[in-house]
Amino acid sequence: MKKYITYIGFLAIGLLIGWFVFGNNSQKEPHDHSTETIEEHWTCSMHPQIDLPEFGACPICGMDLILRTETEEGLSKNQFKMSKNAMALANIETIVVDSTSETSKTITLSGKISTNDKASAIQTAHFGGRIEKLNFKTVGEFVSKGALIASIYSPELVTAQNELIEAISIKESQPELYNAVRNKLKYWKISEKQIQDIEYNKKVHSNFNMYANVSGYISEIFVEEGNHVKEGAPLFNVANLGSVWAEFDVYEKDIKSLKVNQAIVIRINAYPDKKINATIDFINPVLNNTTRTVTVRATLSNNDNLLKPGMLITSNLEIDFKNNTSKILLIPKSAVLWTGKRSVVYVKVSSIEPLFEMREVSLGSDIGDNYEILQGLTKGEEVVFNGTFTVDAAAQLQGKTSMMNRKGGKISTGGHTDMDMGGSYEKRGDEQGADSGEVMEGYQCPMDCEHGKLYDEPGSCPVCKMDLKKINKNIESENVMNHNH
Repeated sequence: MKKYITYIGFLAIGLLIGWFVFGNNSQKEPHDHSTETIEEHWTCSMHPQIDLPEFGACPICGMDLILRTETEEGLSKNQFKMSKNAMALANIETIVVDSTSETSKTITLSGKISTNDKASAIQTAHFGGRIEKLNFKTVGEFVSKGALIASIYSPELVTAQNELIEAISIKESQPELYNAVRNKLKYWKISEKQIQDIEYNKKVHSNFNMYANVSGYISEIFVEEGNHVKEGAPLFNVANLGSVWAEFDVYEKDIKSLKVNQAIVIRINAYPDKKINATIDFINPVLNNTTRTVTVRATLSNNDNLLKPGMLITSNLEIDFKNNTSKILLIPKSAVLWTGKRSVVYVKVSSIEPLFEMREVSLGSDIGDNYEILQGLTKGEEVVFNGTFTVDAAAQLQGKTSMMNRKGGKISTGGHTDMDMGGSYEKRGDEQGADSGEVMEGYQCPMDCEHGKLYDEPGSCPVCKMDLKKINKNIESENVMNHNH
């Protein structure tokens, strides 16, 4: 019995000593968290979809990977942070969305002076023949109505003169025939004086003078001396510059703001101090498919001949774009990023730290350097208006919703399947039917221009013309990588 008591005593003493030795050490030696390994993620600055656990080269372009900064604690799915240093280097600026009751905008129209087609005419040949002498040979010369413009040899006129001389003898007995011959010459615009001269002298003229029946400046000449012309053939164009047209090219988005009889003020580049008040009298119903503009015209008086066709002109129009007095939201045009049919902005969601998220918006009218916001923003919110593309790049690097990545999330290597490129990338049949764990071999562009597309044979990329690179794509490892992301 004493033996058992002795054993129990030794056991109790041992337990007591062990508690003092090992129990005190565990309390005095805290757990060292500094020795724990922090998981790192490495990505490519040119291909942000890359996410590898260690430093190396980008499997697409071969560039050195950079350390991905993870700052997502306490953030929502689409929010991301930027460092203050990155904000300063990129000169990122924000502005508070405000409302305004401004109801007009200014449209600047550019155009030129042109000839008034309604006041222009074509001088034609009164009768056919050969031009023996042409008195006006230079564009820009002024022609007065009744001026001698050409001397023409006409076989038809020679025959008609002989008929008139013969008809004189039967003037009394057959006056109808005589008058018919006389009128034939008058139809060719032979003057009464010329006809009387033929009857008096009874002599045939081989050449006849042709006189102008319009006045103006010659804008185009169609004939030269020695040319044969038919009756009614054009000799030259004559422009009457007593009135001219002011023609402007207006973009189709601004046409709705213009109307006939609208007053405009025209400024002429050649006379900076001169302003002309005019009224729009014509809006072309047909759009120019090349320039995507519509011609708007006003008629100007030019009695002092100051306005020359071809002179450049401008006009600033104040346009009312709202019929009500309700306030509207405006943001700078530089704040908006366009991708297909979508318009997006980046909103700073915190006034304390650089925390951002992307927001899709609906735009209304463009007013100067601003856009009207119909949906997507409220008064008082803060949006990025300078350095917007830099903020968008930061969103892509952090796998957040961005301009080209509508759904967000880090995208698997070699396949930009979540990016909004104005269409969807469809996998090939062999990719769709592949089972998990299957290794797919093929050739791919090293710059990934076609977003993960594989080719069965070597060749060159149809986009960048670089040689395709052979790759082995393990679907199971990609799925694991995406899950880890």
